[in-house]
Amino acid sequence: MTTTTMMDKLFPAIIGQEAAKRKLKFYIEGFEATSICPHLMFVAPKGAGKTTLAKAFARNLKDRHEDKPKRFLEINCATIKNLKQFMNEIVVTHMIDRDATILFDEASELPKSVTMALLTILNPNKDNMTTFSYEDYTFDCDFRRLSFLFATTESHQIFHALLDRMDRVDLEEYSHDDLAKIMEVSVEKIKFKSDVLAQIAPTLRGNARAAQKLSQKIDIFCGRKRSREFGADDWKKLKKTLDILPLGLTRIEMSLLRYLSNGPRRLTNLSAKMGMTKAALQRDMEMYLQKMELIEILPAGRALTGIGQEYLKDFKKWFK
Repeated sequence: MTTTTMMDKLFPAIIGQEAAKRKLKFYIEGFEATSICPHLMFVAPKGAGKTTLAKAFARNLKDRHEDKPKRFLEINCATIKNLKQFMNEIVVTHMIDRDATILFDEASELPKSVTMALLTILNPNKDNMTTFSYEDYTFDCDFRRLSFLFATTESHQIFHALLDRMDRVDLEEYSHDDLAKIMEVSVEKIKFKSDVLAQIAPTLRGNARAAQKLSQKIDIFCGRKRSREFGADDWKKLKKTLDILPLGLTRIEMSLLRYLSNGPRRLTNLSAKMGMTKAALQRDMEMYLQKMELIEILPAGRALTGIGQEYLKDFKKWFK
């Protein structure tokens, strides 16, 4: 069996992320031989598919007694408020004397008390088993029965000692070709004409979720015009209707570029002009604009780059 065929079997419908899938394939093969899987931390920006990939990986961790995946439990860590709730609603109910794979999504939201408990529960050792006691409960955690997966966009907010107990699986940004394939499989009944996908992909900000969401809108668009084809003229109409801008910028980001077209501005000045906090500007806007080389930070303040100036000039032709 070829590597490509094996990857398709292990991760059907997962497009791209070849490096991550190779690493996960190694862990799956190790699990098949030993029933042990290291604790894994999936790290990626929002919308990059970390939860989807973690779930696809979990489906390959088979029950020791049946030819089917182990029972799977997905937990949104923002719903865990304290250690008592964690023990009563998760450990006692789903983990004691059970075989299961547990995914802790949004792991940066774990309360400190639960994080401290997990330091003991997940401590690697030669016996592949730990014991944790809380009030009247003693929980024996057998890593042959329980597999632990975590996912986060904010790995720097996770306590370093807990992060050290895990193997990281970092996801890459999706290429334009990958995004085009995601769109095609998301709406298989629609035929994309000529090079329209090449025109669409740069507006998706490297984000798989954005590709899926736009595919749904294209499906609606084609349904309204009673056609199963989508071409350049359709894209021209849709991007104007939905106000989709070049490189996927938002109107607020466009406003920031226009403010900077008159010269460099200090962050405090931009914050006042935009009606946003400095932290929000830095977190929600500057990173992507710098990544696309549209702005730069100089001693005089934030400034448009040459690419940013060309972007504003070319934008005038975007909807024509």
